[in-house]
Amino acid sequence: MTQLKISGMTCESCETHVKTALEAVPGVQSANVSYAQGSATLDMTTGTSADELIAAVAGIGYRAALADSPTAAPHGGLLDRVHEWIGGANQVGHGNDKLHIAVIGSGGAAMAAALKAVELGARVTLIERGTIGGTCVNTGCVPSKIMIRAAHIAHLRARSPFDDGIAAVAPAIHRARLLAQQQARVEELRHAKYESILDGNPAITVLHGDARFKDGRTLVVRLHDGGEHEVAFDRCLIAAGASAAIPPISGLKDTPYWTSTLALESDTIPTRLVVIGSSVVSVELAQAFARLGSRVTILARSTLFFREDPAIGEALTAAFRAEGIEVLEHTQASQVAYRDGEFVLTTGHGELLADKLLIATGRSPNTRSLNLEATGVTLNSQGAIAVDAAMRTSAPDIYAAGDCTDQPQFVYVAAAAGTRAAINMTGGEAALDLSAMPAVVFTDPQVATVGLSEAEAHLKGIETDSRTLALENVPRALANFDTRGFIKLVIDEGSRRLIGVQAVAPEAGELIQAAALAIHARMTVEELADRLFPYLTMVEGLKLAAQTFRKDVKQLSCCAG
Repeated sequence: MTQLKISGMTCESCETHVKTALEAVPGVQSANVSYAQGSATLDMTTGTSADELIAAVAGIGYRAALADSPTAAPHGGLLDRVHEWIGGANQVGHGNDKLHIAVIGSGGAAMAAALKAVELGARVTLIERGTIGGTCVNTGCVPSKIMIRAAHIAHLRARSPFDDGIAAVAPAIHRARLLAQQQARVEELRHAKYESILDGNPAITVLHGDARFKDGRTLVVRLHDGGEHEVAFDRCLIAAGASAAIPPISGLKDTPYWTSTLALESDTIPTRLVVIGSSVVSVELAQAFARLGSRVTILARSTLFFREDPAIGEALTAAFRAEGIEVLEHTQASQVAYRDGEFVLTTGHGELLADKLLIATGRSPNTRSLNLEATGVTLNSQGAIAVDAAMRTSAPDIYAAGDCTDQPQFVYVAAAAGTRAAINMTGGEAALDLSAMPAVVFTDPQVATVGLSEAEAHLKGIETDSRTLALENVPRALANFDTRGFIKLVIDEGSRRLIGVQAVAPEAGELIQAAALAIHARMTVEELADRLFPYLTMVEGLKLAAQTFRKDVKQLSCCAG
């Protein structure tokens, strides 16, 4: 028997790589490799070249030396690996021994994970099948919020609560120019926050192509410029994102319908727009197009935001109808046709005609093409990857984060998950706590929520108390002459701790983080009511709503403490 000292192994999968390489050397009959001991014991024929053994190990990124050699490589087992994780420059390894992490995707989760993994000493191979940057910067958050802001400006120029003293003038909309401005900012941010960072980081290798799993330790990448490349990894993060979900409506697939991506890329504003959907993307884009000049109709299978507190959908529906947006509740299209340049939708209330049709009925995880069957990764009924709080999947050493998982589809959740996945993939322990996750819908008024609604609390067996404060009781809203909406607080009746907040209000997104911090700090409603809030701010509405549990705020002076 011949024994080698092996350094650079970072996990049990390294044993397999080293064993395979050694047994491929002529004369080696078997190799027993131990990651824990940093060694390999070989049964081989006399005369087998030690140099070939060492070269075979070096060829796959590890170091080897005969055990009785005075220059034997340092021990590469668990103890040394711990020293590498916590010592010196906080490196996982050095040179070619670095832990190798493959990342599928380049969006918020993928980038956060790649950068954190490199910071912790790993080397990363990042695989992107489309445009670097993923959904948020390219086709989601950034372009949509630019368009929504432009539409808000157009709306204020045409109509505001101060029209008696400021003459309103209907603005001329030059969509092509707005689109050019929008896309220039998208490209600027993509380059600054994604492309240049990747180009400047030697520890990250970027492959452009489609990845699929060969097995639980290897990816096969079909490269865009031709050929295939195998990527053997120690850990893998799946951050493949999601794509628009298209409902099975008869005739729809044969029409030139819009997804949100196509809508945001359009250089024209349609005269008539029908939007199918009742949640975030549908309502944000419906209002934006309406304010830029479209006559918009929303088809909601139930009501707007039917999964949220019913008051949210009711308030937003009222605001939309006041702007001339038609909201058809409990309405579905049974058939769609496209004839003579227009869409014809058959519904239970008759036919609808439109110049453009936007499908915004949710997003489906990009998991089908990954060959996850070869890994043992578990999917839920919607095709999303099931993960725990540490972003671990059901397969050893495979993690997932972002919109392809069963976690909420928000880019800040994805980025936080990616960071924590990187910590866990490199030997740390980090979990993602979503108990006080704020969410914002960028309509006007905005919708903002955090924590539990009353219905969600009751499902968990929590007895609740709640108060709803109309915005006509918030001085900032009165000063703005805009009292659309409400702020609702939900508390645990026993402990009186704040457990949920729902708000529909102009700039509701600017107050919800204060509510999230209050929930995280386990504040009681009395403690919240006793805090100092700056006067004439919307966030003061949280204090006023908290005070309503004990008093009638209509009987308070403007800035009563």
